[in-house]
Amino acid sequence: MQTIKELLNTFPRPGRIEWIGLRPGRDAFMNVVDSVEVSEKTGLVGDHYSGRSGNRHVTLIQAEYLPAVASMTGHDQVDPALLRRNIVVSGLNLGALKDHQLQIGDVILEVTGQCHPCSKMETALGPGGYNAMRGHGGLTARVLKGGTIKIGDEVVVDIAQ
Repeated sequence: MQTIKELLNTFPRPGRIEWIGLRPGRDAFMNVVDSVEVSEKTGLVGDHYSGRSGNRHVTLIQAEYLPAVASMTGHDQVDPALLRRNIVVSGLNLGALKDHQLQIGDVILEVTGQCHPCSKMETALGPGGYNAMRGHGGLTARVLKGGTIKIGDEVVVDIAQ
């Protein structure tokens, strides 16, 4: 019989990077990219949050949330750019990553908390968009080790020390 600690630290498989977007300015359209340079000091190079908060260098959202949000808002699908998160990850339950680190290529991220929706979701998704995103907003993370993140990279969970 596994202990609860062992269960909390066992993931069925690595996740996968499906989409990367950078916010060049506060209200600017997202720039969709195939790869991004990541810095320990500033986060994602080219993102407007770069260097502003050590706890929010990167925002991640689970790909499997996108159809749920689309369904709740009456859309056939939701473009990740509308949600203003940096990275879409598939195949990994992001909600289970509290107190964990993620390795993506050479990059190591430390999960710092939930990424709560903002009022912009009402405009992006229509009335009720904010509430549709509640519990589906993803995570924030800080960069512990920089490098490059590319579409298709595996996302491996490591137990935070």
